[in-house]
Amino acid sequence: MQSTCDTPSTIAGYSNAMLPDPFQFPNGTRVTTVDEWNCRRSQIAALVQGYEAGTLPPKPSSVTGSFSGNTLTVNVNNGGSSISFANTITYPSGTAPAGGWPLLIAYDGGSIPVPSGVAVLNYNIGNIAQQTDTTSRGVGLFYNLYGKTATASAMTAWVWGLSRIIDVLEVTPAAMVNTAKLAVTGCSRDGKGALMAGAFEPRIALTIAQESGAGGDACWRITKTEGDEGVGVQPSTEIVQENVWFSTNFNNYVSNLNVLPYDHHLLAAMIAPRALLSYGNTDYAWLSPMSSWGCMNAAHTVWQALGVPQNHGFVEVGGHAHCAFPTSLVQGLDAFFDTFLLGQTVSTDYFSTNNVFGSAQWVPANFINWTAPALTGSSTSSSTSVISSITPTPVPTTSPTTVPTTSAPAPTGAPVAKWGQCGGIGWTGSTTCTSGTTCTVLNAYYSQCL
Repeated sequence: MQSTCDTPSTIAGYSNAMLPDPFQFPNGTRVTTVDEWNCRRSQIAALVQGYEAGTLPPKPSSVTGSFSGNTLTVNVNNGGSSISFANTITYPSGTAPAGGWPLLIAYDGGSIPVPSGVAVLNYNIGNIAQQTDTTSRGVGLFYNLYGKTATASAMTAWVWGLSRIIDVLEVTPAAMVNTAKLAVTGCSRDGKGALMAGAFEPRIALTIAQESGAGGDACWRITKTEGDEGVGVQPSTEIVQENVWFSTNFNNYVSNLNVLPYDHHLLAAMIAPRALLSYGNTDYAWLSPMSSWGCMNAAHTVWQALGVPQNHGFVEVGGHAHCAFPTSLVQGLDAFFDTFLLGQTVSTDYFSTNNVFGSAQWVPANFINWTAPALTGSSTSSSTSVISSITPTPVPTTSPTTVPTTSAPAPTGAPVAKWGQCGGIGWTGSTTCTSGTTCTVLNAYYSQCL
């Protein structure tokens, strides 16, 4: 163990082609207790900000708010600068339970079915930080407050805005929200943001990241390998040219990923022991399905070490459009809502892939060279038992299939829903987007309705 918890934002001289060990401090000592994991988590948070996310500012000097109708207004003052933003909450029918309604904070409204008994806040993230393209850098209310040259990426700014929403909810009983029962969700680019929110905001009890791909629940290193093996993934070198989801500093590392002393298995593991459920879609190679599966297997060892593997789920199937939610997955989704927001006791044992990775093959030994310890002490979770031994072997998968890895086309001529694919090399589906969205070229292989 180490005597103090140092949190450097970068580590000079680091180089590792494997996924960095979640249980090793930068000085080489091992994590052996829950308290030490909390220190390690703080170190990971500093590294993510230092390399790719930019600085997440603390709570400003003044945060106030109000609630009227179904609208929650947040007012922030910091150093003489002020901003305000509002979001609407949709409530279930009936009388609120004692303590208020559980709440799902949905980036841009979300795209998952929400069970009865859960309120939904439609989080307009574009107000906080725009994400049109690279010209959106420094545009949004967050940058009005902290300056256009603030290092925070758009995703980091969204986390900051979500935290301010929670600040106001905590002191606004009229909103009838139980702030001990909060969840966050988003899909695609918003799924990346939801994962970041769960990692950096400990008041979130349940994080649901849907089809977040590269920059989300996929690991940078594994995605590069997947691409090298012939799969049309979105590499780190391309994603920084697409939008402002990452800090400008990340551009310095995308061509030499081995120098990163973290990867996104550690970003996801920051959520532990709280609940994380993420979804992949093997019909879209661009989402790096092998990388998401491998990355979440690596992250899963942290929940195992903390004695709460049931708090982490991952499901990866195909046969549906991007950001559509198959009815076959509703049971597992509801199980996580029931357990972590609605106070029920049901099984959350959902961790599988259909193994459809095209020309790529997941080989754990190529990326995982550590053994997870059984951490002593108690985690702040519904279950605090510590299992006797843990190894980083992958969770058993569902039976492999031979479904092709090309994107599942929408019926020719049928409008494509928001976030769905509408073009790109090899695309044979519809190129018409639903009303209010436009088919936007993200790269030669992928166009999306935005």
